[in-house]
Amino acid sequence: MATKKVLGRGLGAFFPEYESGDTGSKEETTTERVGVEKTISDPVERVNIVLNVPVDHIRANPNQPRQEFDEERLEELAESIKTHGLIQPITVRYIGEKRFELISGERRLRATKLAGLPEIPTYIREADDEQSMAFALIENIQREDLNPLEVAMAYKRLVDEFEYTQAEVANRVGKNRTTVTNMLRLLNLPDFIQAALISNDITIGHARALITIEDVKVQASLLKKIINQGWNVRQVEDAVRSLDSPSKKSSTKKKESPDPFYEEISGRLRRTFSTKVNVKPKAKGGEISIEYYSEEDLERILAIFDSL
Repeated sequence: MATKKVLGRGLGAFFPEYESGDTGSKEETTTERVGVEKTISDPVERVNIVLNVPVDHIRANPNQPRQEFDEERLEELAESIKTHGLIQPITVRYIGEKRFELISGERRLRATKLAGLPEIPTYIREADDEQSMAFALIENIQREDLNPLEVAMAYKRLVDEFEYTQAEVANRVGKNRTTVTNMLRLLNLPDFIQAALISNDITIGHARALITIEDVKVQASLLKKIINQGWNVRQVEDAVRSLDSPSKKSSTKKKESPDPFYEEISGRLRRTFSTKVNVKPKAKGGEISIEYYSEEDLERILAIFDSL
């Protein structure tokens, strides 16, 4: 009951610096400054509530992962807000001095400003820099508002700036680890393929196939065929596999008789991972190759490693 009564008073009930009074007095300035300090040290009453906040008092989120906004869709949303109001509040955190920082909802904030409305329904929550970035990322991913490169860059920031492991990133955003790994690999693509991905000329599936090619000229050639001839992902994958065929066919080396010792080890590993495993000795040491046939299969193999 007390919460409802306080909410009816507006911002002043929770933010003393919003209370009107004799402007310009020394007493008001002192009181306002003390009020802000109290808010910072004891923010319990200022979080987990929805209030109407002046749009000019909300600054953009510097960690916003989304970089592109469709102007036509913004205009459409602005017209809808004029007619029906904003159904879902934006989310912010209070940063003091009558100011808030956006956590999520930049498109809604921009459209509200475009509609000429002075205030916007706002959910206020407590969040540090790391949480603010994570919240912005998660909300945009859940809404599928980001292009693949924006998602990949946001993942990379979580890894680089906040020292998350890929598994921790996956857990934070509700994706499996393989998905996060594949998204991060997109950042290794040359600029012209990234541009094609952003403009939706190709899909993530196309990009994943192209990323396995080391020769940039070959990548460019296949990209042209994808765009001009409408190649699907399977056609690109077949083309990539065919690149290795000539070298394999031209190989005249006879297969050496398998070493029983390594064959026995390969068999044990095949039984453990339920997939094809090859143990190959070299002059110094050797290598173990484990095949997988889908993202789900890779995730299954990684889970086996985690359990060992």
